[in-house]
Amino acid sequence: MGKPTGFMEYQRRTMPTRDPLVRLGDYFEIYSQAHPHTLQEQGARCMDCGVPFCQSDTGCPIDNLIPEFNDLVYHDRWQEAYERLIATNNFPEFTGRVCPAPCEGACVLGIIEPPVSIKSIECAIIDRAFAEGWVKPVQPPERTGKKIAVIGSGPAGLAAADQLNKAGHSVTVYERADRIGGLLIYGIPNMKLDKKYVERRVQLMRDSGIEFVTNAHVGVNLDPRKLLEDNDALLLACGATKPRDLPVPGRELAGIHFAMDFLTANTKSLVESNLEDGNYISAKDKDVIVIGGGDTGADCIGTSLRHGCKSMVNFELLERPPAGRAPDNPWPTWPRIYRTDYAHAESAARFGEDPRKFAIVTKRFIDDGHGRVAGVETANIRWKTGPDGRSSFEEIPGTAKTWPAQLITLALGFLGPEETLVPQLGLETDPRSNFKAEYGDYATSIDGVFAAGDCRRGQSLVVWAIAEGRGAAHTIDRYLMGQSTLPAPDLRRASLISSAG
Repeated sequence: MGKPTGFMEYQRRTMPTRDPLVRLGDYFEIYSQAHPHTLQEQGARCMDCGVPFCQSDTGCPIDNLIPEFNDLVYHDRWQEAYERLIATNNFPEFTGRVCPAPCEGACVLGIIEPPVSIKSIECAIIDRAFAEGWVKPVQPPERTGKKIAVIGSGPAGLAAADQLNKAGHSVTVYERADRIGGLLIYGIPNMKLDKKYVERRVQLMRDSGIEFVTNAHVGVNLDPRKLLEDNDALLLACGATKPRDLPVPGRELAGIHFAMDFLTANTKSLVESNLEDGNYISAKDKDVIVIGGGDTGADCIGTSLRHGCKSMVNFELLERPPAGRAPDNPWPTWPRIYRTDYAHAESAARFGEDPRKFAIVTKRFIDDGHGRVAGVETANIRWKTGPDGRSSFEEIPGTAKTWPAQLITLALGFLGPEETLVPQLGLETDPRSNFKAEYGDYATSIDGVFAAGDCRRGQSLVVWAIAEGRGAAHTIDRYLMGQSTLPAPDLRRASLISSAG
């Protein structure tokens, strides 16, 4: 529980970040190191709250033992804190950097004070563990003779592979890209998650006995039926990679790109040549508009700023969130409040104001006369709730406006997995086009084929992907061996959700 009076003595402190104007000059991580004493004080703020809601349904999806590692950090017992952390989290160096921390939204202290800085403590624990040499590859004592193919090397696929390897199964991970990591490599910019941390973890997994195959686009250049024939089980963890489009007049114009195409090209060029090969979509000296909020939109903003864009505007269809919790958003649910992400702060430092424009709808893209985008026409909107409780919007008369833009990125989310595997394996899908598999069971309509992560649940968080990968590993192990001792996030909760439909 930390120090009994710690929450009254110490203020919340998070992992410090570098000055926005300084970090705009590079692609290094935005974070700087927190002093161990500061982190111990943050661990001291963890209260004797009775029921740790940070581990509840609204808190950490992987059931991190948060009060325990907070207390251990407070008492300067870092190696024991590391052991608690990895008991539930395969990749705390990822979640400690990119997770929005639902645990902090559910922190009991958050009722009366800013919550405990759980995410900063988590990241500091794993960084120290690597620095001290506590993190080592672990080969299972014996092999079961069972073979498993994992399609997709994002956080869900990697977590499942790590767990299944620990159970003694032989695991091969197939990735369609040229590097292992899925969205951890190409979907999240380097300034949020340095790729050296992904490569370090993948090498540890190789050293533990897991095999990786790149440039293997299952369903395109590799037959999934052959994989199923050659293995005892098949896990689909290929993500939700089908982007949502914006079908308005002018969409065909050059200069309009899906966010993931923009981010992927930039990171690939960065890691291969430090952008010297020019094989990326440059925002330099351009008026840039990012359509869509969320993490992906922020990453497009941050990347464009580093290119040296001329101006930056971010359109958000929804209204600006309130500064504090609304009456219909009580603790311990995730606080839907106004936040300033790293890229918003950078844009404000560069151009003098926050780039976001709320409650605005895109009407059409404007042609420059040569087939390239030159601007966007928009209108302000007003949201309303109908008798059936559904929300809709109407345009506000007289608010039409034209914005200059030579580069536009669409960060509107994802609609589900690509459909290549569905006809080839005969998979059933749910109404949202995801692979149909019950939460907590993860079995698809095809015997021996399982699904986890975004391809099953839809676009979600890295921490949820890890949770589903761990859960699927437990299910696959039980399928192959008749029982499983692999830990999985709250198996009782999973069975309750599944039985409730």
